[in-house]
Amino acid sequence: MFELLHSDSGSKARRGRLSTPHGVIETPIFMPVGTQGSVKTLHPDDLLMMDAQIILGNTYHLWLRPGCEVISELGGLHTFTTWDRPMLTDSGGFQVWSLSKIRKISEEGVQFQSHLDGTRMMLSPEKSMEIQATFGSDIAMLFDECPPYPCERKYAEASTALTTRWGKRCKDWIEKNNPRSGEGRQLHFGIVQGSVYPDLRELSARQLVDLDLDGYAIGGVSVGEPEEEMFAAIQNAEPFLPRDKPRYAMGLGTPTQLLEMIGQGVDMFDCVHPTRCARHGQAFTPDGPIHIKNKQFEFDSSPLSADAHPHVARFSKAFLRHSFRAGEIIAQRVLSFHNLHFYLQLMENARQAICEDRFREFQDEFVARYTARKK
Repeated sequence: MFELLHSDSGSKARRGRLSTPHGVIETPIFMPVGTQGSVKTLHPDDLLMMDAQIILGNTYHLWLRPGCEVISELGGLHTFTTWDRPMLTDSGGFQVWSLSKIRKISEEGVQFQSHLDGTRMMLSPEKSMEIQATFGSDIAMLFDECPPYPCERKYAEASTALTTRWGKRCKDWIEKNNPRSGEGRQLHFGIVQGSVYPDLRELSARQLVDLDLDGYAIGGVSVGEPEEEMFAAIQNAEPFLPRDKPRYAMGLGTPTQLLEMIGQGVDMFDCVHPTRCARHGQAFTPDGPIHIKNKQFEFDSSPLSADAHPHVARFSKAFLRHSFRAGEIIAQRVLSFHNLHFYLQLMENARQAICEDRFREFQDEFVARYTARKK
């Protein structure tokens, strides 16, 4: 399960190791997002080359297309996608939140219309767990209700209580069905909610911890709130989560945000930010992000950064700029690889700094260099 290897003496940063049926995950870790079962523009071998330890699959999207029957018949999500390392699937709660105009929340679950063809569907706690069990992911998230931002106190209270009740129903389903992943037991993480209210974050964390789950996520962040509210949500939940279980901040964030949250005791992250930025021509470097489509790179023969992966370093900025302007897919592929490798290398460096009890020093040095171009 989860082994806490070292705690940084100058912060709350933790170095850990999470064992799953499809392999071991070294934490802190960033998880590339494979919404439809693949990380956009990249081949699974690309992810192995950059040593991605775990990727995400999206319960809502994969349930709608290709569907549970296809994935089950073809051997589960790992076999279907040819990814044999750990995989996490979300609960579908965040996607349901994003369908606010075509969904209705009740005690039973969420009734909504498919964004593909308008078919009326129902996603309940039990259904979410059943879908994820069919997929056979290593880590399945409990079904939750993600409140919007801003959110009135009364709505947040009702939403938090509903997430707890749904969490208990998920746990009951798990105990009755004992879902598996490969040759082992599927792991299950609860999702702490509570919007911007510190006491509700504490309440949600305590109630989910009572369910004795394998790990705990902090949800309802990156939904339009200011950065300080995002950090506050982490700070208001973390003290009430067990030290011997992994903590996961969902859907976050920029490089500097990730380091700040590692310093607050978070172990796992996911976000579409690095690949989405790549598809728009933005590349991350130790000296801050650059926009490869800018004219300044027209004759630039240097690679994206001095420490770029060899898979990327062979290409000049000039060639990548040309490829973007010409609409060639290789530009999106190379930048997506580069940005994800940048994130994964950042995590590796953070793990090393934690083991050396110098995480805050590492963070300060990285942020100072990364943000210098903006000043």
